[in-house]
Amino acid sequence: MTLPAPDPRVALDDCDLPDHLPPTEAVSVRRHLGAVASERRDVVAVESPVALVFNGLSHAVMMATPTDLEAFGLGFALSEGLIAGRDECRDIEVRAHARGCEVHLTVSSRAFAALKDRKRSLEGRTGCGLCGIDSLAQLDLLPAERLAEHALVPSEVVLRAFAALPARQALNADTGACHAAGWATPAGELLDVTEDVGRHNALDKLLGRRALAGRLGEPGFVVMSSRASYELVRKCARLQVGTLAAISAPTSLAIDIARQSGLQLYGFCRGEQAVDYTALAPAA
Repeated sequence: MTLPAPDPRVALDDCDLPDHLPPTEAVSVRRHLGAVASERRDVVAVESPVALVFNGLSHAVMMATPTDLEAFGLGFALSEGLIAGRDECRDIEVRAHARGCEVHLTVSSRAFAALKDRKRSLEGRTGCGLCGIDSLAQLDLLPAERLAEHALVPSEVVLRAFAALPARQALNADTGACHAAGWATPAGELLDVTEDVGRHNALDKLLGRRALAGRLGEPGFVVMSSRASYELVRKCARLQVGTLAAISAPTSLAIDIARQSGLQLYGFCRGEQAVDYTALAPAA
């Protein structure tokens, strides 16, 4: 796919494979309910290796749900700081294989030179962590600069977006195994939702989809059907997303990064409750 054209071009190495691997598959199970056992077919989420390749150089292999892979590749490149903006990504191509998928991104010579300087091989796991770095000195937790001044989102607006989220989680409804990332307007209208077995993957897909549509810089905020881990805060802060709200708790590192970057961070957004972890000064 040549940017900024919105429609992806998908090239396959195996001519007998579909354009993309399916996001779910059916398995035979024995279900136990009290003393009664029954056999049935269940739908489970597919977790597949997805290699992210920049100008022919493999950079990362992530375990992900094989959907929205063009958006995933672009979102990862942006949120990890591998490219400075959408205009540095010239082309995206997805190749499906029996063993997984490859997302090939053609990036600017500047971005590729910087990528080679910080080359690392990592295997991302859905539980996630500090993947693929060699030492603590390689940690890049804080944004280069604080977020620009932005309007704070009231809790009632955040909860309005969360109320609309379950109906948009089609994969999770089928499998019970997928996280969701959603984009909401400043009024709380939920505009877009992406899903993945990995919460960070779901966020990258969302950010990438917004970037592909040329709408990443529009006002709005992110909601997540997961805990708020440090990497979610870091990705949002890097791309100047001012508010992140999660259905579960944040970690201490996520709160620290949010406060230092100027990001508004909500957790425990359930029903009528939402906890703002950045509204008050840190406890002495």
